[in-house]
Amino acid sequence: ETAARAIGAGLRRLHDALPVADCPFGPPSWVGERTPPPDRLVVCHGDACAPNTLMADDGSCAGHVDLGDLGVADRWADLAIATMSLDWNFPRGRWETVLLDTYGVRADPERIAFYRRRWNDEPTPPG
Repeated sequence: ETAARAIGAGLRRLHDALPVADCPFGPPSWVGERTPPPDRLVVCHGDACAPNTLMADDGSCAGHVDLGDLGVADRWADLAIATMSLDWNFPRGRWETVLLDTYGVRADPERIAFYRRRWNDEPTPPG
């Protein structure tokens, strides 16, 4: 639970702090160009897996690492991967809700599914 809260708070802080207009990078490489209309454009981490959030001794987010795919995209590009990563790294719980609640957003199943398919390099269904 502590990690889910730290990741949610850290991504929210990152997304709120970095100005999209000043970012020189396009979307993370795995996102591609053809995406649904964004919920909210942000400067995305691009690889928001749980191990890429550093935690302080008090359990808060201390920072992020592995920013090689940082770029402008819908915030769900990060949120979909961060929540999926919790299942890989902490399989004994359902931490998606904790992360999204801490971030301050309700789950968007369609966007989550879309960005997870892109991450896993799966074809996007027609429609």
